[in-house]
Amino acid sequence: MKWFILLGLAGALVMALFHLTLAGDLPVAGQAAPDFSLKDQEGKLHNLAEFKGKWLVLYFYPKDDTPGCTQEACTFRDDLHQLTALGAEVAGVSLDDTSSHEAFAKKYHLPFPLLADRQGEVTSRYGALMNMGLIKIARRYTFLINPEGRIAKVYIKVETTHHSREIIEDLKGLQYQKQ
Repeated sequence: MKWFILLGLAGALVMALFHLTLAGDLPVAGQAAPDFSLKDQEGKLHNLAEFKGKWLVLYFYPKDDTPGCTQEACTFRDDLHQLTALGAEVAGVSLDDTSSHEAFAKKYHLPFPLLADRQGEVTSRYGALMNMGLIKIARRYTFLINPEGRIAKVYIKVETTHHSREIIEDLKGLQYQKQ
């Protein structure tokens, strides 16, 4: 019985640490988007400035080729035409390396950049880094960045099955408000 109590307490401690290890402050709507300069699956360097004048869906995800991350990436792929028709570009970010991104993008025919943030610096600036000591991963957060480079919307509760559809609807609403 003591072991069950100790295991329960250890589990609770791990969960508490899990939620307390968010690195960096979460940017909020209206704030300038944190800059970045990261390589994609082809080794090409991308930065925030290259998206100026366009909407950017910058999504952070835990790990290449895992079920939830694959589902999310594939829904962005499948809805990319609608997103680009609304003036938006898509870029994914994880702590995986460029070769992992290359295999993931090739396997699922992902036509947008997957950015490698090996040290977690950009992920931290966006408040999406989960640091559990030896293990660091990106939280599943998305930032919709407007053409002026400001955060338009932050998504911290992402449902991978329909997240891209949610963004499409939000983009339509935000663009309608500007008219």
